[in-house]
Amino acid sequence: MPPVIDHDLGWTLGMVFRAYVKTSDEVFTNVPGGARGYLVLTAAVNEDPIPIGALAQRLGIDKTVMTYVVDGLEEAGFVERRPCPGRDRRTKQVAGTTLGSQVWDATQARLRRGEDHVLAALDPAERETLRALLQRLAVDAQTHHPVHDACQLVEDLA
Repeated sequence: MPPVIDHDLGWTLGMVFRAYVKTSDEVFTNVPGGARGYLVLTAAVNEDPIPIGALAQRLGIDKTVMTYVVDGLEEAGFVERRPCPGRDRRTKQVAGTTLGSQVWDATQARLRRGEDHVLAALDPAERETLRALLQRLAVDAQTHHPVHDACQLVEDLA
């Protein structure tokens, strides 16, 4: 019989998260801003451009930190800032570049291999089921308890 702690949701999520972070840190070395940069790049190359402030709020990235993340991605040529149509010209949106799309594709493939390593104890169908269930939980959590400030979230967890 497995130890009782193996049935604790917090412990279980923590163990899987730790393995994921270790794997993803190695994958994100080519993306300025690491995991945060990857999230911004993902939105920039796969979605219509949105104002940087709105993207920061949606991703739970502090606005000041978001500026540095976008700066790094822009300097690398992965994204570009564009004026928001119909808004104050100072309001910018972030959009992916061709190079950014190429880097995202390569990083996504490496990340998927890393995820498969973390999820190796599951067969492919179980992996997809787990991903779908976690996505549903994450969307529900963000809907009912949105993250507006990742720094505050970290303090709340401490």
